[in-house]
Amino acid sequence: MTGRFRIEVLDSKHDREKFSCDVEVLNSYFLEHVTQDVRRRATACYVALETDTNRVACYYTLAAGGILLTDMPEDIIKRLPRYPSVPVARLGRLAIDVDFQGRRLGGALLWDAIIRALRSEVTVFAVVVDAKDDHAEAFYRHHGFTNLGSLPQQLILPLTGIAYKG
Repeated sequence: MTGRFRIEVLDSKHDREKFSCDVEVLNSYFLEHVTQDVRRRATACYVALETDTNRVACYYTLAAGGILLTDMPEDIIKRLPRYPSVPVARLGRLAIDVDFQGRRLGGALLWDAIIRALRSEVTVFAVVVDAKDDHAEAFYRHHGFTNLGSLPQQLILPLTGIAYKG
């Protein structure tokens, strides 16, 4: 990140009470539901902490998933084996506290998610996200995501061709 933040797996020591982004559904999920999803192994949650204060600046969730091959864009289908579904990492939520917005933390978290997907011992072909609105869709498109078939605001970033040495 920028040297002022570090990314960790969400833990009970992290203070989620003070987190507030400008989307209430993301606030309530982080405060009330994320620990249940993590405990049930439905998702993993990562937080970026401000180094000086240990305050949660932002978070994202990442889970394994699958996309039907027939739902993929035609140019991607041509490059894949003809299995019924394609393994993906699903970026479920990404939120930045209002006090930390405008510092390019969203892009840093997105890159962290991509690196985790690339490093995983369980191979995934792409990262998939459901953009919550036009602003989020523009953010993901800026970072190389494209439409996933005809599904509105569902976007994909194939991991083939992304170089990671780690």
